[in-house]
Amino acid sequence: MKATGMVRRIDDLGRIVIPKEIRRTLRIREKDALEIFTDRDGEVILKKYSPIADLEDFAQEYTDSLFESTGHVAVIADRDAYIAVSGASKRQLVGRSLPDEIVQRMEERQVYRSADDQHLPVEGFESAHQVMVPIIHEGDVVGAVFLFSRENPMTDLEVKLCRTAADFLAKQLG
Repeated sequence: MKATGMVRRIDDLGRIVIPKEIRRTLRIREKDALEIFTDRDGEVILKKYSPIADLEDFAQEYTDSLFESTGHVAVIADRDAYIAVSGASKRQLVGRSLPDEIVQRMEERQVYRSADDQHLPVEGFESAHQVMVPIIHEGDVVGAVFLFSRENPMTDLEVKLCRTAADFLAKQLG
């Protein structure tokens, strides 16, 4: 995929401005971390950094354990996309962008448990019983842990399991 080019000048401190349109499209916010790579052709590549994505294999093992112990679909996401799923098709969610409403809920730093008339817009689970707990590392929201059930309402036990998972994953980051 060849990107459309834009020209930006480097200032005397070595900085460049990433255009607003690109920041909005890629959901790059103030204080977000970016990884910087170079390739053999001399190109500089900027990639939004996700500490949770670095734990992708570990996150998958954790969702597998949550699913095996609860029977509920378990999902872990970073701030932008779903990175691990157990109990449902990975193709349905893994790698897909999070809807803005979910990102806003994560930023509120509160546990979310669905009510009969309120559900997070998670593709395929819009009407399921839901729990979401944000993963907070060094004061920043870096992701979330979710549980979904089509049959059983979520109880305090599921909330505690998600909270434990979120706390544990945050500790793995540093």
